[in-house]
Amino acid sequence: METHKTYTVEEAKSALEYYCAYQERCHKEVQEKLKSMRMIPEAIDAVIVHLLNHNFLNEERFAKAYVRGKFKFKNWGRNRLTMELKRRQISKFNIQTGLKELDELDYYGVFDALAIRKCELIKESNKYKKRKKLADYLLYRGWESPMVYEKVNELIK
Repeated sequence: METHKTYTVEEAKSALEYYCAYQERCHKEVQEKLKSMRMIPEAIDAVIVHLLNHNFLNEERFAKAYVRGKFKFKNWGRNRLTMELKRRQISKFNIQTGLKELDELDYYGVFDALAIRKCELIKESNKYKKRKKLADYLLYRGWESPMVYEKVNELIK
């Protein structure tokens, strides 16, 4: 027979304060964590209200941090960032607020550098296949289609 640790609401609050202080979290991640701790829905709501009231949980702050982090370290474009935030059930307003963290000059600079670097790495003699590989790579990373196709045509003639 399996035994699972049970948590009081106070223990859960304390554990989740640490969980949220360590790294920005969204409501969905916190709910999943509480469910994995086998908390009942009323206790989950109580803990989430506590975290919100004490500013451990803030979706706008999460969206901004998420956008900055994924753009800086994974070079994701707006489409991928938007999609991933929607998957985490972030509101449209907070997604827009988060995307405002992207500086236009940085955005295009990162895109250009990423496209050039990837283009040099693709070992393909057929220019059409090379174009497709580069376009697929950039689109998967969430860069906007017009930018991608314009850059692909510029780099691979």
